[in-house]
Parts: sequence; C-alpha cells; structure tokens
Amino acid sequence: MLSRIAAAIVPSLGHLTTTSDEEAAPAPGSIVVANHTSLIDPGIVLAALLRHGVEPVVLATAGLWRIPVLRPLLVRGGHVPVHRGSVRAAESLNEAATALRSGRTVLIYAEGGLPPRKDSAEAAPERFRSGLARLALAADAPVVPLGQAGARRVVSGGAVKQIAGLLTAPARRPRLHVHFGSPVRLPDDIPAATAAAHRAVTAAWRTAAAQLGETAGTTV
Repeated sequence: MLSRIAAAIVPSLGHLTTTSDEEAAPAPGSIVVANHTSLIDPGIVLAALLRHGVEPVVLATAGLWRIPVLRPLLVRGGHVPVHRGSVRAAESLNEAATALRSGRTVLIYAEGGLPPRKDSAEAAPERFRSGLARLALAADAPVVPLGQAGARRVVSGGAVKQIAGLLTAPARRPRLHVHFGSPVRLPDDIPAATAAAHRAVTAAWRTAAAQLGETAGTTV
C-alpha cells in the first residue's frame, strides 16, 4: 500500500527517472540498500521500486508507528520498526531476516540518519552502520545497491524550508533519479561487508547524481 501511495504522489512532486545495471528487477529475497539524503527520498525509492514490480518490506524508525495515519499502513504492509538504542534493536533484524527467507524484498537505510548539510545539493552517503551486513549474513541474502539523487531538491534544510520546498515542488517539478546497481554478495566479515556495501551504494549514488548533472556526484 505504501508503495502505491508513493507511486501516486511522487509524479506530482517531480520528474522521476530510473536506470539499472541489470535488466531484471531485484530478485525475491534481496536486500535493497539506499542512500538517505532527505525526508522525502523513501517515497521516491518506493515509487522507483514499484516501477520494477517490487513492493518491499521497509525497515524504518519506530517513531513512524506512532503516527496515526501511517501506523495502519505500516502494519498492513508488514514493515519493520527499528528501535535504535534499545534492547529491542535486534528484533528488527530478526523480523527482516524472516521476511527475506519468505521471499520478500527488504529495503534498508544503512546510514541511520540524514546528512547535516542544509542546502539542496547532493551529499555522499554517510558512514554505514553494521545492521545491513549482519542482516545479509543472517539471511544469506544478496544486496542491491541503490543510489537516489534529486530528493534534496524537493525537501532539505530547516523546517520552514522543507515545507516551502514541498509546497512549491509541483510547480518546480525538480528532476529525480534512481539508479539500481548490480547485486553483490557481501563477505562474512562484518566490517569488510559494511565497507563493501558503502562503496557499492556510493557508486550507485554517483551514477544517479551524474544523471542530474550534480557536481557532487564526482566528489566524496
């Protein structure tokens, strides 16, 4: 349901295009890991995935389950709340691994937060946390690196700027791009796997940013 809502809304906010290193959609039981630059980019990623026929289980901050409008949609879709910094933090990886073993695709954001910059330019992926690598190892799942660019043109900066960006986006129609990299198998070593995943997502992000002519796409 969330994917279909995103697919209906995103075209009104900007012009979304996608590219891929592979002809096929992410295989069932894959982990899609995306860079996180804006509050709006999960919707953009969901809309792009649906174009490939994929409606993933999303690992998202548990606070979203406290929003009355969102909670029933999250529960119905089988999405997984992440309780960071609590004794329940490991539960999210167990639930995600179960979803992967059942053939669902799982979408995860490995950075654990948004970049600190306030302007609308692209920002390279921040350092990854280890949860992605631990999930891939536990479920023996391939990882599909996804790079998205342009979301910061819709929403970025402080609260007032974000609201203004969202309200003016339908008139501005900024370009948005999502690039799917080739699936990778991460090594068993968690630090090495985390670093490998970060490199793969950064490469996918560079491709997406280059599609929009973002100079940040060629820098770290």
